[in-house]
Amino acid sequence: MTTALPSRTTLTKAGFILALILCATPFVSAPIALIGGFLFTYFFGHPFARLNGKATSLLLKASVVGLGFGMNIHSALNVGREGLGLTIASITTVLVLGFVIGGWLKMPRKTSHLVASGTAICGGSAIAAVAPAVNANDKEISVALGVIFLLNSIALIVFPMIGHALGLSQHDFGMWCAIAIHDTSSVVGAASAYGNEALQVATTVKLARALWIIPVSLLSAFLFRSKGKKISIPWFIGLFILSMLANSYLPFIGQTVGPAIVQISKAALIVTLFLIGAGLSVEKIKSVGWKPLILGVALWVVVSIMSIIVIMN
Repeated sequence: MTTALPSRTTLTKAGFILALILCATPFVSAPIALIGGFLFTYFFGHPFARLNGKATSLLLKASVVGLGFGMNIHSALNVGREGLGLTIASITTVLVLGFVIGGWLKMPRKTSHLVASGTAICGGSAIAAVAPAVNANDKEISVALGVIFLLNSIALIVFPMIGHALGLSQHDFGMWCAIAIHDTSSVVGAASAYGNEALQVATTVKLARALWIIPVSLLSAFLFRSKGKKISIPWFIGLFILSMLANSYLPFIGQTVGPAIVQISKAALIVTLFLIGAGLSVEKIKSVGWKPLILGVALWVVVSIMSIIVIMN
């Protein structure tokens, strides 16, 4: 009697699940998780491709809310006020440059606006919110998301290296991450690799920055004359604020439950980055095109250099 060997699909699923479990341990860093997810999908395929997007979104939001249990509301308000001027200046600069450079490259206006919005505010979340306001089609949305996700992946690996090379303090690095990196996931991932203070500063400033989705979406609807379009508001930011309030004013939570939730959230974030890497295929990278990529890189370089000069001085 012979025993049937597991199928390739079964082995792939088992390997994927084991990789997720490994990412939840302290042995895997944020960059390794991202690269590992990409390589796993490249060599073995993604056994849960249909669930990847929803799982990534939910895990990221839950992780961010959980990180709030390690932050003090008074410190967060001070950091938020400190980064307000730089946030307004960078968002305005990127949106204007996106219009100018996109026109120079003769790109479709909606695509260039989506790339600029993702760079200016919070990556994929901003694109998802602005897209219905400008009545963008699936192709325009996928191209913009491809540019942002690709640059996010690079930022997660490169930014901590640059920060150490420049001798940035944790506070300054956290501020820089929040301004210059697109998606919240990569901001939190890069900052967590730099240190706890960097993580707190980056998370607070980035989520305050994400609230600009609302006015930018309204402006986009006006510019593209899209009346009656729904605007998505990042509801999880409210839960993040509630978790900070609980940590600040409820001693039982701040001293006992809070630290455990923060540790779980950090592990969940690493798992999220693995899933993001798993969703970044070679086909998606190739489908982006060189014009949107040039625009994305140009905007990213400008906001990165501008913000680091202001922060260091």
